[in-house]
Amino acid sequence: MKLLRCGRFVVDLTRPKIMGIVNVTDDSFSGDGLRGRTAVAIAQGLRMVEEGADILDIGAESSRPGAAPVPLEQELERVLPVIEGLRACGVPLSIDTIKPAVMSAALAAGADMINDIAALRAPGALDAVAANANAAICLMHMQNDPATMQADPHYDDVVAEVADFLAQRVAACEAVGISRDRVVVDPGFGFGKSLEHNLALLRQLGRVAGPDLPVLVGLSRKSMLGQITGRPVAERALASAAAAMLAVQRGAAMVRVHDVAATRDALGVLAAIGES
Repeated sequence: MKLLRCGRFVVDLTRPKIMGIVNVTDDSFSGDGLRGRTAVAIAQGLRMVEEGADILDIGAESSRPGAAPVPLEQELERVLPVIEGLRACGVPLSIDTIKPAVMSAALAAGADMINDIAALRAPGALDAVAANANAAICLMHMQNDPATMQADPHYDDVVAEVADFLAQRVAACEAVGISRDRVVVDPGFGFGKSLEHNLALLRQLGRVAGPDLPVLVGLSRKSMLGQITGRPVAERALASAAAAMLAVQRGAAMVRVHDVAATRDALGVLAAIGES
């Protein structure tokens, strides 16, 4: 049995988990940003739990290609009331941030997990997570930064390079006392990758991490699905559910999604076929 130590929770990963996205940004690529609408964001999170979300991921700074950074105080003002409003929802809360100060404040407010697209590379980030003995961490691979990552992504071997980067970041976590049973890794689909890079990572997802490390996959509504289907962001729910199902088939322990109910149904069908 694979278990993830995640703040107030111990998460059983023998069944894949659905992470519902709660955006409190003003410029989300998916058009679901809820900046300044705390009550609506809390209601959305509660609805996602009812639909089958196993964890909620709350973010207040967009990481879409070309996104500008959000000032620290503004990010805190956006995200902390939502964490506090959802703390009793019955599932772990993740905070999507790269800022150590936001990590510390979010954990103090009741968050159980940090989801960091920079893989704790900011000064002080490793210590912020290490200071909370039970908090989980998701380490993601990203080439360059959101402002430049899609300019001209290049790899000699994208799968090997992503796997090597993640292994190095896991080792950095262990060096400051963050145990492996608190760590999730994310190959970073769409973060400094072309369509061909993304497809190679999905095909070879099993090479991204060691057998004891759970992999989180975030493909929901992303541009690679638009490139494949020709559909705009608002019409990618079916492709997103299919992508989540394929990721789980290839070993993903968590899928980060906007459309929780559709994903739950897709994974339910996959599970029924596997058990027959």
